[in-house]
Amino acid sequence: MAAQQSLFADDPPDWEQDAAGEALTATVVMAGAGGGAAGEFDYLVPDQLADPRNPETRAEPGRRVLVPFGRGDRRLSAYCVAVGVKPRGARRLKSLLEVLDPAPLISESMLRLARWMAEYYLTPLGQVLETVLPAGVRGAAGTREVTLLSVPTAVAARLTRLELPEKQRRALESLAASTKPLSPPQLAKLADCTTAPINALRKKGLVESRVERLDTAQADELLAPTVERQQPKQLNKDQAHTLATILAALEAPQSQTVLIHGVTGSGKTEVYIQAIERVVGFGRQAIVLVPEISLTPQTVGRFRERFDHIAVLHSHQSDVERHRQWRRIAAGEIQVVVGARSAVFAPTPHLGLIVIDEEHETSFKQDTAPRYHAREVARRRAEAARAPLVLSSATPSLEAWVRADGPDPDALLASMPRRVGGLPMPDVRTIDLVQEAHGRGGRGAISRPLSQAIHASLEDRGQVILLLNRRGFSTHVRCPSCGYLLECPHCETALTFHRDTNVALCHWCDYREPPPRICPDCKSAGVNYHGLGTQKLEAEVRARFPSANVLRMDTDTMRSPGSHERALDAFRRGEVQVLLGTQMIAKGLDFPNVTLVGVINADSALHWPDFRASERTFQLVTQVAGRTGRGERGGRVMVQTFEPGHPAIAAAVRHDYAAFAAGELPEREALGYPPYGSVVRMIARGENAKLVEALLAKAADTIRRHGEEFDAMGPAHALRVIGPAPAPLEKLRGEYRFHLLVRSRDGAALHRVMQRVAAELEAPDGVRWVVDVDPVDMM
Repeated sequence: MAAQQSLFADDPPDWEQDAAGEALTATVVMAGAGGGAAGEFDYLVPDQLADPRNPETRAEPGRRVLVPFGRGDRRLSAYCVAVGVKPRGARRLKSLLEVLDPAPLISESMLRLARWMAEYYLTPLGQVLETVLPAGVRGAAGTREVTLLSVPTAVAARLTRLELPEKQRRALESLAASTKPLSPPQLAKLADCTTAPINALRKKGLVESRVERLDTAQADELLAPTVERQQPKQLNKDQAHTLATILAALEAPQSQTVLIHGVTGSGKTEVYIQAIERVVGFGRQAIVLVPEISLTPQTVGRFRERFDHIAVLHSHQSDVERHRQWRRIAAGEIQVVVGARSAVFAPTPHLGLIVIDEEHETSFKQDTAPRYHAREVARRRAEAARAPLVLSSATPSLEAWVRADGPDPDALLASMPRRVGGLPMPDVRTIDLVQEAHGRGGRGAISRPLSQAIHASLEDRGQVILLLNRRGFSTHVRCPSCGYLLECPHCETALTFHRDTNVALCHWCDYREPPPRICPDCKSAGVNYHGLGTQKLEAEVRARFPSANVLRMDTDTMRSPGSHERALDAFRRGEVQVLLGTQMIAKGLDFPNVTLVGVINADSALHWPDFRASERTFQLVTQVAGRTGRGERGGRVMVQTFEPGHPAIAAAVRHDYAAFAAGELPEREALGYPPYGSVVRMIARGENAKLVEALLAKAADTIRRHGEEFDAMGPAHALRVIGPAPAPLEKLRGEYRFHLLVRSRDGAALHRVMQRVAAELEAPDGVRWVVDVDPVDMM
């Protein structure tokens, strides 16, 4: 972190204070990048911004302020992070110009969290604060007009004597029974009808309507469909033991982390919802983090069925929506906050519990600065609030597993090895694609055994899920005569052919061009399309099973708002027999009629240049296998693979997480990779490859020089530098990319060295670099 600085003018204007004695001083950090002004700066607080009689204009920590900066006195927005009396020093300070917020936007506890993030993730504090406080929160909440319906007293008195069609009667009785006015969508949901009977009642004068302009939060509550309240479910022995573990953690004097390791379908969600109900009963609040793709109306609906006041936070909300949710959370009106990664910063004043569902998901790590992991931030928040942190997964990250299964008394493991209702885990069979290729297997993506299984499932009126974690139709376009490969001119990666739009597309920068009819190099007309994507799989499934209704789910088909939910609703209703897609169909789906899951290529990520490649493969196969066998009809899984004997594949086939961990962890420990060591990745990019590589070579030398003192302390503290080398995606969006890895079993030593390197390293013009602490992506 940069040292605190004082900001001086070369020619102090008349309004600056005298340098003698002490003065009330505000310490600020520039908002965001701050025009390159990293670090902390001191400004004088003028009397009008220190008057306690004017609380809305008083400078205090957590508010934004306007400050003059630099030679030209640019007016910049900054965050006030401290106010106190300090010696004025030998030179004069500039004064604050204005306080921008009528009340603090960030609490003291969140400021402490932000400071920790800035230090740990090597990011300027101002940039961290911009992440903690979303843009929408810095604006004003909106209002909207809402129609409210009620039954006149005179009509209510003769309700039983009115002769009405059944749907109108049901709507009128539902409205009369309500203790408050209802919006048309609410009444339609409550009466199980469309808006037509409601409009008919309004025309007959049997229902009064009025239009009110309300705060967006109130309006959205009135426009939201009414949800029937559900009671807690009866827990089985495993669930009850896990709940008891969480409740004991609630009573502990310090924060404890509970890892719920439960097989798919074991009822983990019900357990933590009942724990949240206990927390809410104490008058406290809970934060539940879920992967972004899990934030469907169904998921949110499960919480609305159990709690009166929930807030939902996600990346697709407008600034106004996020602001009004934020304000209600901060006011203590919300019991449960449900959201994706950034919801970890929700300003809950009475935090009692944090839950991270599917904690192994890589989407909990942010890929832009500050590159924080929500799990680690949540642990820090929970410790500060002395609240438990609950992690839930059928395939936990090895970091969470080792911590929970180790000697730490504040890290607890709760196992749920059986499915709810005694349902068996699905039978899993591997299909060796090498043997299929040399045997009697037919051409195409679907092997003969899998094809026969799909036929049998469809004939038995079951549903099928097929996973292929690759978009498009063909993954590359090549000339067989000269070997020419159609590549992205900006990224030097093969373009993927998308047949539905007839374009060759780069999945990294979105560059697109029409596919060539003849080879651009040798002019041959025999250009071939190779590789398999979800579009080609869809075409094959439709050709092989013409009577089945097939639906593809990937980022190409799920672009419009609500498309993901509409697709799942159609599958849930049985309108779709075969659902195929990328990893978005591999998690969180619970459909009892799914009797077959097929994994088209289990090896797609197995040999990526990433020490977590085996872990990711095990998690993906295990998760998608868990989508079947959730009903009385049972289910089976067929996994097509070129390496059926690979430890990750073999363990996933047996649903055996412990076996996978036992095989993987010794290799991690021998190499000092997480969870037995810390890793930092540096990535540099620019249009000149030599300059980019030279910068990282200089960084590597600096790391080794600063690391010598730790190397001398022995292997447990030594730093290992790997690289620099071209990144797996060497050229992206017109820039060359190099990276290096630094790892050490001593995480504190590694951080101290990287802090020094970050402070010293200066990049030449045209070269940019970033530091990724605890990276989860090596591409």
